[in-house]
Amino acid sequence: MPDSASQVTQLLAAWRNGDPEAPRKLMPLVYDRLRRIARQHLARERVGHTVEATALVNEAFLQVVRQEDAQWKDRLQFFAFSAQVMRRLLVAYARRRSRIKRGGGKQDRVSISQGDVAAPDKGIDVLALHEALHRLASFDPRKGQLVELRFFAGMNVQETAEVLGIAPITVKREWSKARAWLYNELRTEGGE
Repeated sequence: MPDSASQVTQLLAAWRNGDPEAPRKLMPLVYDRLRRIARQHLARERVGHTVEATALVNEAFLQVVRQEDAQWKDRLQFFAFSAQVMRRLLVAYARRRSRIKRGGGKQDRVSISQGDVAAPDKGIDVLALHEALHRLASFDPRKGQLVELRFFAGMNVQETAEVLGIAPITVKREWSKARAWLYNELRTEGGE
């Protein structure tokens, strides 16, 4: 019997080839990892956040399944895309919450202190991080994608290297530079 990783890869190939049952069969195999990704996202959110990991996983999976031109090369690409969908859902939630408050009160905050280069524990605005990430990706798409994979998808150095097709040492070096750039950008934006 094939292992879970190869089953996921086979089901992604079946999905890509038009098997309408593949997404349904895939969910039980990927649910635990998607839930870990969702918990990582939510751990960075403010205390008392009303979105739960299960709801985030379910909504993200529904959006992923709706992709008509899904061309998942492998499971890591699938998880990276799923994490990106979760981030977009949380950014949309933060925007709605901000509109409801009409700019009053604290914004949702996260920490960028994950990884191999320490940064202050002080949280940052989720929307500011989202916009800074877009600015980074506009002049250095690979670093933007690297942040997506490491920070939002929770991939380790080896997995990130595999997805991007680069050496692990390059991932470490670019991750360090990207985090430093984001930290500086967010610190400057915050008026510190």
